[in-house]
Amino acid sequence: MEKVRFGVVGTNFITDRIIAGGREDARFDLAAVYSRKQETADAFAQKHGIPHTFTSLEEMAESPLIDAVYIASPNFLHAPQSILCMDRGKHVLCEKPLASNAAEVREMIAAATRNGVAFMEAMKPTLTPNFRAIRDSLHRVGTVRRYFSCYCQYSSRYDKFREGTVLNAFNPAMSNGAIMDIGVYTIYPMVVLFGAPQRIDAVGVVLSSGADGQGAVNFRYEGMNATVLYSKIADSILPSEIQGEDGNLLMDRINIIGTVDYIPRRQPESGKNEPVLPERISATADRDEYYYEVKEFIDLVLAGRQQSETNSWQNSLSVIEIIDEIRRQLGIVYPADRV
Repeated sequence: MEKVRFGVVGTNFITDRIIAGGREDARFDLAAVYSRKQETADAFAQKHGIPHTFTSLEEMAESPLIDAVYIASPNFLHAPQSILCMDRGKHVLCEKPLASNAAEVREMIAAATRNGVAFMEAMKPTLTPNFRAIRDSLHRVGTVRRYFSCYCQYSSRYDKFREGTVLNAFNPAMSNGAIMDIGVYTIYPMVVLFGAPQRIDAVGVVLSSGADGQGAVNFRYEGMNATVLYSKIADSILPSEIQGEDGNLLMDRINIIGTVDYIPRRQPESGKNEPVLPERISATADRDEYYYEVKEFIDLVLAGRQQSETNSWQNSLSVIEIIDEIRRQLGIVYPADRV
């Protein structure tokens, strides 16, 4: 069996999860880890049984020991690290959000193009069986009139912020904030399903650090509207929904789609006052939630394809262009925007 030998950049919890999901695919071979500190690299290597460690990203990118790199560093490093690796012939799976802004994403796509390597954003919900169930059943709602998505999760790091300590999660120097961390989850599925909107109207709460704590955005499409809510300073239990003239698709949550229900439109003209019962159309997920994005990426590499049809370069570019406009309307500026 052909395998793809991975080097990982980043030793935090998200890398742990990617490794757990990746190891459910027999083609995933974890070969190396990069960290700025040798002791950190050694500890992570021992934790996961990784044979090789590097404290120079350039040396890892040039190493014949790996074929691909998974990048989970702070957002502001995504673009330069991805481009460095792609310019040395490595395939790149890069965490969401793909970069600080659209200009950087265009540079990343250009690097993938000139080097002929696979390049994909690690946006997991859109590659899961339940998102496929949504796409396969979208026609059942008839003409779509509204997309609504909500992801609000109070961050433990906000407690530190309230105490006066600004961690990476709320630090604009890291190209971070609510829109980049969790708001992107509400927008990416919308773009995959319906493309880029015609108009964007955003409001939100900008914290004293200059990063956003939450936001609410309305989007205009031809014949339909979309609304997304996201927050790192308050919780919500609202589900996400696609409303159509013939029925609705209801998702328990957008970042990890656990259940999907189809609810047909009530027919008052029938004279019956019976409740409309939802139809559970969820797919059975028999794999780790992170397995699917790693599988998609490995499929690309082994098939000699450069981009995913779902998490495509155009979809990723459209999403970051939307985020750029939301930030512009909220007055959020990152140092990377001035480069």
